[in-house]
Amino acid sequence: MPWDARRPGGGADGGPEGPGAARSRAQKQCRKSSFAFYQAVRDLLPVWLLEDMRASEAFHWDERGRAAAYSPSEALLYALVHDHQAYAHYLLATFPRRALAPPSAGFRCCAAPGPHVALAVRYNRVGILRRILRTLRDFPAEERARVLDRRGCSRVEGGGTSVHVACELARPECLFLLLGHGASPGLRDGGGLTPLELLLRQLGRDAGATPSAAGAPASAAGEPRQRRLLLLDLLALYTPVGAAGSARQELLGDRPRWQRLLGEDKFQWLAGLAPPSLFARAMQVLVTAISPGRFPEALDELPLPPFLQPLDLTGKG
Repeated sequence: MPWDARRPGGGADGGPEGPGAARSRAQKQCRKSSFAFYQAVRDLLPVWLLEDMRASEAFHWDERGRAAAYSPSEALLYALVHDHQAYAHYLLATFPRRALAPPSAGFRCCAAPGPHVALAVRYNRVGILRRILRTLRDFPAEERARVLDRRGCSRVEGGGTSVHVACELARPECLFLLLGHGASPGLRDGGGLTPLELLLRQLGRDAGATPSAAGAPASAAGEPRQRRLLLLDLLALYTPVGAAGSARQELLGDRPRWQRLLGEDKFQWLAGLAPPSLFARAMQVLVTAISPGRFPEALDELPLPPFLQPLDLTGKG
């Protein structure tokens, strides 16, 4: 480390220096080092250089008031934001548990588990999300579920899970990966909504926005709706029989509109008026039979319907 933040009584030239001046000098150096690391990750510099920087510099003040280096968890957050896939893969392969551990207090606003899965979904980093989920396969089941079903901060993230984020931002690839690795589709966010209920509300808003009001052609205006319908199909594959009844009141409140938006078969099932079709049940059995340890690779062995085939979950596309 090129400077000493732990000796507030001595200056760089060996003369006297007050504690306030020493701390101010150390904080200034931290900010410089932190910005240099940010730029290095943003510019996708080589992994060996990033790790050399992380090991030899101090970037922030930890909970005990000491200048500290970034942990693998904090470095992974930078890699996620800037889509540095090589660095993210290195951190996850070398420090699997430390990379997915909660970061220090300066990187979060509550004591929730590490935010890496939700951040990967928010920034649509499908490649890094695949690697995170592959790393989680080796975690004990309880620990894996805690990371996958992490509830975000109620003040910043609305208390939702990564599945909520995928539905909110219309990320079908992320949603399919999460559900295939065991993320729960039925948890509620801070407002009491399940991902299905959140998605139905967004579909209702999309249908209420006419192309002329949005200032866009009909094809562009219909694209978000098509993505949300795809998300709905994915959720339906992993929603247990009877669990969709929570949306019943909203669907029955405007029955003709929802029948038009969803189609009669899907409306009947989601409203709890009829069981899912034989095709829907067959697809549920097929995808839920794939263990998280073989997902999504085992999808190549299944006769997937057309609405799932465009999704590139393996990175081969």
